[in-house]
Amino acid sequence: MYKTFIKRTLDIILSLIALILLSPVLLVLALLIRLKLGSPVIFTQTRAGYHGKAFTIYKFRTMTDARNEDGQLLPNAQRKTKFGNILRSTSLDELPELWNVLKGEMSLVGPRPLLIEYLPYYTAEENQRHDVLPGITGWAQINGRNALNWEEKFALDVWYVKHQSLVFDIKSLFKTVAKVIQRKNINQGEGHSTTRFDAHNKSRK
Repeated sequence: MYKTFIKRTLDIILSLIALILLSPVLLVLALLIRLKLGSPVIFTQTRAGYHGKAFTIYKFRTMTDARNEDGQLLPNAQRKTKFGNILRSTSLDELPELWNVLKGEMSLVGPRPLLIEYLPYYTAEENQRHDVLPGITGWAQINGRNALNWEEKFALDVWYVKHQSLVFDIKSLFKTVAKVIQRKNINQGEGHSTTRFDAHNKSRK
């Protein structure tokens, strides 16, 4: 009952309430990002969702579009700014994902959606992380987040898929807020500069 109906109902209600209450914050952030980092304000990227289906994730941009003389984007390290680092360390860049939740592409709690190109590299066990909607936060995020290697993250993701419940979801949301306030185990996020996952080399760790 919870997995098939209650969880989705709560996602709709809570994400809609959050979007309404946070609309002034979203507007201010959008204006600041436009002034400090340029446009577009929203960073989009294709990620793997439920059953591996591709969807577009929405986040606030956290880097500039600085380019070299050939028109190519500079390395991430050269496009970072103090303001962008604040957005990431406070997880404010994740707020537009509430729209993904409302659309039914994500849940408030679930395994973090990763790049679509990673799909061929998962083991059968790891691939079970796609048996639920991906989340804004998840069991791996509150149990180490980016201090974990890929295998540890995936093991926690699969554990969540097998044991998800209202209690675990509530616990995840509250612990996420606490970790964001403490700014623990934060880095640049899955779409920016974390070590890439590739089953054929050492970048899994």
